[in-house]
Amino acid sequence: MPKASASLPPVFRQWFESRGWEPRRHQLDLLEKARAGRSVLLVAPTGAGKTLAGFLPSLVELTERGGKTREKRGLHTLYISPLKALATDVARNLETPVQEMGLPIRVETRTGDTPSHKRARQIERPPDILLTTPEQLALLLAHREARELFKDLRRVVLDELHSLVTSKRGDLLSLGLARLFTMAPQLTAVGLSATVREPDDLRRYLVPQRHEPSPPLWGRDGEGGGNGSAERADQPVSAVPPSLALPHKGGGEQDLADLVVVQGGAEADIRMLELDERLPLAGHTASLSMPAIYDLIREHKTTLVFVNTRLQAEYTFQELWKLNDESLPIALHHGSLDVSQRRRVEEAMIAGKLKAVVCTATLDLGIDWGDVDLVVNVGAPKGASRIMQRIGRSNHRMDEPSKAYLVPANRFEILECRAALDAVHEAAQDTPDARTGALDVLCQHILGMACADPFRLEDLYEEVRSAAPYAGLTWEDFEAAVAFVATGGYALRAYERFAKIVKGNDGLWRVRDARVAQQYRLNVGTIVESTMIKVRVGRSSRSKPGTVLPRGRILGEIEEYFAETMTPGDTFLFAGEVLRFEGIHEDEVIAVRTSAGTEPKIPSYEGGKFPLSTFLAARVRAILADPFEWDRLPPQMTEWLLQQRRRSVVPGPRDLLVETFPRAGRFYMTCFPFEGRLAHQTLGMLLTRRLERARLKPLGFVANDYGIAVYASGDIAARAARDPGFMDELFSEDMLGDDLEDWLAESSLMKRTFRQCAVIAGLIERRFPGQEKTGRQVTVSTDLVYDVLRKHEPDHVLLRAARADAATGLLDVRRLGMMLSRIRGRIIHKPLDRVSPLSVSVMLEIGRERVYSDNADEILAEAEAALLDEALA
Repeated sequence: MPKASASLPPVFRQWFESRGWEPRRHQLDLLEKARAGRSVLLVAPTGAGKTLAGFLPSLVELTERGGKTREKRGLHTLYISPLKALATDVARNLETPVQEMGLPIRVETRTGDTPSHKRARQIERPPDILLTTPEQLALLLAHREARELFKDLRRVVLDELHSLVTSKRGDLLSLGLARLFTMAPQLTAVGLSATVREPDDLRRYLVPQRHEPSPPLWGRDGEGGGNGSAERADQPVSAVPPSLALPHKGGGEQDLADLVVVQGGAEADIRMLELDERLPLAGHTASLSMPAIYDLIREHKTTLVFVNTRLQAEYTFQELWKLNDESLPIALHHGSLDVSQRRRVEEAMIAGKLKAVVCTATLDLGIDWGDVDLVVNVGAPKGASRIMQRIGRSNHRMDEPSKAYLVPANRFEILECRAALDAVHEAAQDTPDARTGALDVLCQHILGMACADPFRLEDLYEEVRSAAPYAGLTWEDFEAAVAFVATGGYALRAYERFAKIVKGNDGLWRVRDARVAQQYRLNVGTIVESTMIKVRVGRSSRSKPGTVLPRGRILGEIEEYFAETMTPGDTFLFAGEVLRFEGIHEDEVIAVRTSAGTEPKIPSYEGGKFPLSTFLAARVRAILADPFEWDRLPPQMTEWLLQQRRRSVVPGPRDLLVETFPRAGRFYMTCFPFEGRLAHQTLGMLLTRRLERARLKPLGFVANDYGIAVYASGDIAARAARDPGFMDELFSEDMLGDDLEDWLAESSLMKRTFRQCAVIAGLIERRFPGQEKTGRQVTVSTDLVYDVLRKHEPDHVLLRAARADAATGLLDVRRLGMMLSRIRGRIIHKPLDRVSPLSVSVMLEIGRERVYSDNADEILAEAEAALLDEALA
């Protein structure tokens, strides 16, 4: 046992010895950091005991703490998890050492599934350690008793920190941390992560960011504010001229948590599944690989089969069941299934009753299922860090190698899997860059803080700026956010319903009334799912033959817009079963089970596709460009690339290959940026606008993760031949200026993005006491407001938030801009007389049916064969 373990109390040393364990060096390091009052980021491979390391200081301190009785002790440690299931799993694992050592420590969880009476009791008599989620923390901080609850808090443990900080949930959590540090100055934070590219980003997130003292600003709260009665902010909340607005200087190098990095760990045993059959050039079903995946399930104790979308999960589960002559216990787990069904699957996994689970990202993170001895990832991984996270679910122990197979669904995905294998071997990471805090999340937080306590504007501003994502927040943006919460903004200030906080004659801002506070609590959070509708199994009426009654159990939820596309008699695949749609009754889909012989429609879930990471895309381009790398690829891939080189060109790592060719009375242009579907869809929209101005009459475009195909009535190649600079102009960087703005003004995308921001900021509430708005109601409400703001207040804080979201999310503008910069002067235009082998893959996207069935695969295979014959003629 390490000598430093002498610092452990005897009961802990004896517990380690009784299990034949030795405390690891990093676990003792975190204990020393805690005793020194330091916040720390722990980066350690899966199975290294990160969770125990994060809790060990708290367990020791709680064991040694005396003086106060259990009833008078306050909350000591807060654990934040990105998943409810993970919080529950950690609580179960934490209870083991607590009970075995007989420690006087109470551990509880608090999630959306926790009964209301238990949540009320947790505030009155808090446990020593509370395990919860970012949304529940926001609710706790908005409670009137928040200061009393958190005043003695000593530690906050943030698990899977890398997955929290890359989204608006991370923004909301950072603001919650800032409030915790204000209320409990003795607080320290511990971040736990297995996959980190830039540790300093996470280290900065874990500690308050300091700034130079703010100079007094004329007109701020408390400077003679108030007029003898509570007032609404019909005018700006303060009269600070823009020229005097406080400039921000970001957090300095000193504003970093300590860092502990664990080296070592067994190298993963990860390989690509190779088949004798030729993989298709497009498609994502991996149907040819299903028998091999089933054989792997038979050969291993417990297998997790990861897919990238819920749609793929449904298809894969159904295909494996068709092969399951041995009736192996195989389950399905994804976010649209009913919570009770997901819990049953998790409990069966823990009990070792399942041979396999087909799952999505719902099981990406560190749930400790030690019996899992194989991970299968169906489809390309899209990111190196994501696949390493998934691989870690196998043999969840640091000293034993994780075993995994990557299963490419098409030939392009072979390249992506090869790039991912290299990245895993090098332990390379591609987690996203640190975020800039979103303004709609800030608006929600401001209202939450008003629900808890009245506040002075400048005090809240300084607190918000101490959160790393908001370290660069200007006074003007903060003021605009407060004005929105107070009035809805200039264009909406005449409507009382948008006034949620008021300023009293004491200069403090407070929530307008109890109803507003209740509305906040019902609508807190940043996850805006596509509107879902429950699926209930119907039962035939005995008294009325032919009538189906809504009396069966709930299977889960599908997206409302999908339900609206169906008519009675349509079939769809859900929860691993083929169901027949009977109708919608009181906001529920009523369906009955039917035979699997019927070809089903399948629910399509929005936002389900992960974008190909920039890091992995660069590696794919490098493999493609280097013929010496082709020797490491399966023969079918090498043969295809050689055919491409004979017929056209294989582009270099920084080049953009553009091919033009006629086919069936149309003129086609294909290009291969390898920048992911989101960036390609934006590029396709902008290219068609430019081709329209060039009078080439574009008819449409399709895109996948690797390339784009645009088809037109005009001869693009002839135009390029007449004007040698045409291709450079077509792909010039200035398309991200007026072209982008004009397209956004005409598209519905901005309305959809604004809708999400409006819901998060609280402009439109999804839920009311005893009722919930339908997706149609929310859409109508937000679309009307969007049109008003665009006309009368184009600089409204939510319009700016929506533009920022569109640029970084749905449009991937930053990545597109980097690509356009990369290819400047490096465009290779290859005019051809027919389609090339490389272009076949993206051409197959044209008119492709979004239905997963044997028939659809046959149609795709026939189209591919015809195109390849044409390409190689």
